[in-house]
Amino acid sequence: MSGAHHAVGAPQQREPAVSGAAAPLPRTGLGEGEFTVAEGRVDLWLIRSPQGPDAALLDTSELGPAEQHRAHSFIRPADGLLYAAAHVALRRLLGRYTGTPPQDVRFVREPCPGCGGAHGRPAIAPRSLHFSLSHSGGLAMVGVAAVPVGVDVEKLPRQETVEVCSRALHPGERSELEQAPGAERTVRFGRIWTRKEAFLKGIGTGLSRPSTEDYLGADARLHPHGWTMVDVPCDPTHCAAAAVKGPAPATVTVRRLPGQWLGTRDGATGPTAREVTVLV
Repeated sequence: MSGAHHAVGAPQQREPAVSGAAAPLPRTGLGEGEFTVAEGRVDLWLIRSPQGPDAALLDTSELGPAEQHRAHSFIRPADGLLYAAAHVALRRLLGRYTGTPPQDVRFVREPCPGCGGAHGRPAIAPRSLHFSLSHSGGLAMVGVAAVPVGVDVEKLPRQETVEVCSRALHPGERSELEQAPGAERTVRFGRIWTRKEAFLKGIGTGLSRPSTEDYLGADARLHPHGWTMVDVPCDPTHCAAAAVKGPAPATVTVRRLPGQWLGTRDGATGPTAREVTVLV
């Protein structure tokens, strides 16, 4: 199969059916089917950092002491606010998936695949699902699945940043980037980099594994064996991707978490349905 992006609107064999929610999550809660972990299913949740007066309404009472400390340690208040909002959303989502009060969700670290130390992928105890969290530039994303999953969202960088950071790419990725016209180069870099970070989170190494080692460019046939890369549409200013262990999942659903889940007044309207492209 070609390495081009294949639209899921016309499913082919092994391509997951992907949908985006067209309505917000109701205030009184969703049906339990919305929070089901099943083989062949990946749920992706987008979280926008609260803005203006809503920022003061963010309810952080369910965060643990370490999370509270980290949220207040950022130099830029906006970064601390996004961190807090992302972790509030993560706790509440995992609480719904597992039937656990958000404040009682207990996070642990899996063994590092390189050295065996306790600094691998984050997990919950007892583990009943796999999850991943990423946040950047006012936007966060949570992924939940029955198999190992990594997610990454990044605000699109400036052109000069692309020039510097492209040195950290695989040679094949650098070649593709060099061939892109000026305006396209930033977006192409964002796609490559979010796939790369999602994959490194999925395998549990993070950037301790050299970023030049794995190819995550346009040709999916050359991607790391045993993983499926999903390009996730989000805001025009960001790129996002998910890496899922195993064959392409049957369904990948993208939803935007409304502000009332964070204790804010936002979220009166939901996102429009969007098509997700999948590399298989």
